[in-house]
Amino acid sequence: MFGKVYLTGAGPGDPKLITIRGLETIREADVLIYDRLIAEELLNEARADAELLYVGKASGHHTLKQEEINALIADRAMRGLTVTRLKGGDPFVFGRGGEEALHLVELGIEFEVVPGISSSIAAPAYAGIPVTHRTLAASFAVITGHESAEKDRASVDWAWAAGAETLVILMGLAALPLIVERLMASGKSGETPIALIHSGTRKGQQVVVSTLNAVTDDPAAKALKSPVAIVVGPVVHMRDQLAWRKVEEVIG
Repeated sequence: MFGKVYLTGAGPGDPKLITIRGLETIREADVLIYDRLIAEELLNEARADAELLYVGKASGHHTLKQEEINALIADRAMRGLTVTRLKGGDPFVFGRGGEEALHLVELGIEFEVVPGISSSIAAPAYAGIPVTHRTLAASFAVITGHESAEKDRASVDWAWAAGAETLVILMGLAALPLIVERLMASGKSGETPIALIHSGTRKGQQVVVSTLNAVTDDPAAKALKSPVAIVVGPVVHMRDQLAWRKVEEVIG
């Protein structure tokens, strides 16, 4: 008899932001298969006899290919074990959780999706930037700045993205010059404010605020390392009043 798989979102980085259900699945797991940037405090919640398997991905270096991760999850479940696949943020927001779920469906393995708080809203919130505001932005859009190399063409409609009242871009630091170029070519003003949030919600959170026409030449922006959430839009200015978190390093 097959075991069960939990596709669990660990949240944006701060271990206290995981859901109660998410924490339950960590404690229940026979096998914990986890990503890069998962807080050690969460791993410490696993049972002493649980098998912990790291499958993290960094830019240019993947511990395992996605197909191998899919196979690993299924292998442990087919042994009758309870598997928690612990993913940063939310498993269905640029987390490839949908691919993992489809693989389980094909094999007839039971699974449960446990949503997590996405960095697309948490990182701006911890930087004092609301992604919506009644007088500034009635909607927001979230896109990836790092599309699959397997695609034969880009799927981001930059004209549409440039029209978003608030635009949040995840995994876009390496492509920042191209992102800025495409947004401005699609009609976004060069004076549009932009915030770069490194390690949002974590102890090492850093924030750089600039404008589209200046950010790529900003030394503080150039010094940032991944992970970075990018926020574009007038709501960035609200940080001047709402930067509630005093432990971050403001470098721009």
